[in-house]
This record gives sequence, structure tokens and C-alpha cells, in this order.
Amino acid sequence: MTKKFPNQIPIFPLSGVIYFPNTNLPLNIFEQRYLDLVNDTMRKDKLMGMIQSSKQNETVYKVGCLGKISDFRKSEDGRILINLTGLIRFEVLEEIKNSKLYREFKVNYNKFNSDLKPSSEDVDTENLMKIVKIFFKKNGILLNWKEFDKLDKIQKINTLAMIAPITNEEKQKLLESITLQEKAKNLQDIMGFYLHETDSNNQTIQ
Repeated sequence: MTKKFPNQIPIFPLSGVIYFPNTNLPLNIFEQRYLDLVNDTMRKDKLMGMIQSSKQNETVYKVGCLGKISDFRKSEDGRILINLTGLIRFEVLEEIKNSKLYREFKVNYNKFNSDLKPSSEDVDTENLMKIVKIFFKKNGILLNWKEFDKLDKIQKINTLAMIAPITNEEKQKLLESITLQEKAKNLQDIMGFYLHETDSNNQTIQ
């Protein structure tokens, strides 16, 4: 099933950005190397990878997400505005040496074949949503819950994982969670930990 996806892809490394299948990521491209990447991608198959990079150096995490450019606009000042639609996660195998300004990697999709199928997993979103709403409120994050409820369970969990105010490492843990159930549990555990910490600190102060 993954044969249609290329095993060598251009990658846009970005610190703090996590991106999942079935979600959309708007990007404002202005650096020359990424303008090159997007223009080359548009001429080829519109497929590019997004991956988290380390803040300290050029290293990238081991798992990212392949996206397809679904919207492409050039602005008058030379920037390119694109929308990327998530398709499937991948594992990085190795970096390919090239003479381009941007980076390319050999990747493998096998571990994440489930991204291509509708999930039949039974996930307890009710308990998760209770914690999410408390956590988001405490962090001052406003979400249109009415619109959010229209999403299916995969989109709900992936969207929450993308926008939650948690660390890059925690977001990466969610990205690398194979099943939806595992992802939902990890998300619940992470938020539950922060809420417990807040409660403990408040009790200590009092």
C-alpha cells in the first residue's frame, strides 16, 4: 500500500512543529532553501516531509510526516504560502548527500501503514476530552468546541496533539505512538501530569 510513496523525499525540518496524517498545516515560506524545496516539489509530485528538528543543532528526530501540497500561492514579496495535507508518518533511514540547498532523506513508511486506513479502534475520548478541556482552560487556549466536535476521532486526537501546549519531546512521543489508542493514552497522561503538578504547586503555596 505504501509503494505509491517515494522512499526518498525532501524534508522541511522545523523545531516545535508537529504534524499528523489527516491534518492541515499552513506554511509561510520565505527562506531560499525552502522556496527551492517547494518549487521543486510542485514540479514533481507535490510530496514533502515535515519533521521536528533539534533547537541546538541540525539533527532531526527519527519520525516525521509526509504531506501533499494542497494549496499553493505566491505573494508579491516573493514568499510562498502553502497548505500541507498530512498523508502518512515515516521513519528516517539516512540523509542523502545532495548539491541542493535543502535536505533529502531516505525514509520508510511500513511501521505506519495504519495511517492509511480508517481507525476501527475503540478509544475512550470522553475521559480524554474532560482532561483536555481543563488543561486548555488553565493554559488560556480557546477552541471552538462546537466545530471541533464535527471532526472524526482520528482528526480530534491528532489536532489536540498538534495544538497542545506541551514540550517538543512530548509532542514527538505522540507522533511516534503507533496506534490511536496509544496516542490518546499518552496525550491524556501528559496533560494529567501537568494538571497534577499545578494542583500540587497550588497546595504547596497555600
